[in-house]
Amino acid sequence: MRILPTFAIPIWIKPLANTIPEISIIIPTLNEEEHIRRLIRHLSDTPHHVEIIVADANSTDETRSIAEQEGAEVINVKKPSRPVQLNAGAAAAKANLLYFVHADTLPPKRFAEHIIAASSIGSIFGSFRFKFLSDRPVLVFNSWCTRIPIMMFRGGDQSLFMRRKLFDELGGYREDHVVMEDYDIIRRGKKFANFRILQDDVAVSARKYEENPYWKVNISNFIVFGLYYLGVSPARLLQLYKSMIKHPKA
Repeated sequence: MRILPTFAIPIWIKPLANTIPEISIIIPTLNEEEHIRRLIRHLSDTPHHVEIIVADANSTDETRSIAEQEGAEVINVKKPSRPVQLNAGAAAAKANLLYFVHADTLPPKRFAEHIIAASSIGSIFGSFRFKFLSDRPVLVFNSWCTRIPIMMFRGGDQSLFMRRKLFDELGGYREDHVVMEDYDIIRRGKKFANFRILQDDVAVSARKYEENPYWKVNISNFIVFGLYYLGVSPARLLQLYKSMIKHPKA
């Protein structure tokens, strides 16, 4: 009787058997070639199975090609609008856990472990704290405030995780919100689920405070935040914000 040889499956093939990632990471981009390679490599350096989706709004630099080289799935979004891009990325995602990340930030090294652990005990919605990449005392204080569970200290730079079921129930991000889209989805989501702040830091650039006085940025933030709660339209808020401070992404 002829005995057929047996072959071992290479170890690198085995993870491909499970095609459903644990976390889908969505990154909205527009001309982010300066940051996107570093971010994708940082997010990929995890033992957990994650997929990385770059929702790009027709960048004119090398953002798309860099993201593809680094193994991310790149989808094209015609309209340069963060909520539109985030919704498009979520629509393409395969995981039951969604994680929304700004291109010029760096989540904690153990971000996936923290998010999966929180979800396993019923925390289906939340964010991290953030830490400015600066040792200026006033910015250290601002960073410390992000551990306080009130809306004034929330924001998209802290990144946001959410189970897909809740995201779908909320209808995703409101696409008329050209600004404050993160506040809006957090505010709506808190009506259905507890919002949890994970005690680790997203690293955030301090460029805005380098190009504007500290007091001016904080007063501008306070004014826009207050007017948002008074019902001023997002389009008007964005126009007002841009008139008050010089923004590095403008």
